[in-house]
Amino acid sequence: MTPFVQEFRVRWPDVDFNQHMRNAAYLGCAEDLRMRYLDAGGWSMERFTELRLGPVVLEDRLVYRKELRLLEPFRVDLELAGASEGAERMRVRNRFFRISDEALCATVDSLVLWLDLAARRPVAPPAALRDLWLALPRTGDFDPIPGE
Repeated sequence: MTPFVQEFRVRWPDVDFNQHMRNAAYLGCAEDLRMRYLDAGGWSMERFTELRLGPVVLEDRLVYRKELRLLEPFRVDLELAGASEGAERMRVRNRFFRISDEALCATVDSLVLWLDLAARRPVAPPAALRDLWLALPRTGDFDPIPGE
């Protein structure tokens, strides 16, 4: 099974003082790719609004390997690195690859949960949303997340 993948290009506002892609830009691309995956799977923002449900990132871990520079094209993929049984909590991984030489430039691991926006508490996602997340390809180091 192949990961969900999208291509991007480093934009002017993505570049830091050292002339390479800044940390917030990596996190933003990771978030954008996750939302594109949900949308491609039939989970539009309108649907989330109707259900008063949203994903919440509890933590991000960003590891840099190679630089990305202004206007450089790159691709980002999405895989599942861990999940609780009902997908209430998931660890997702985004990898950033420079297109010119396929170099792995960075990895973002994020711990995500689903929030009932009305009650302001974590909830299990609807079955179709759970199944969409659990359908992602798993990383080689996939680790189940124990229930709480």
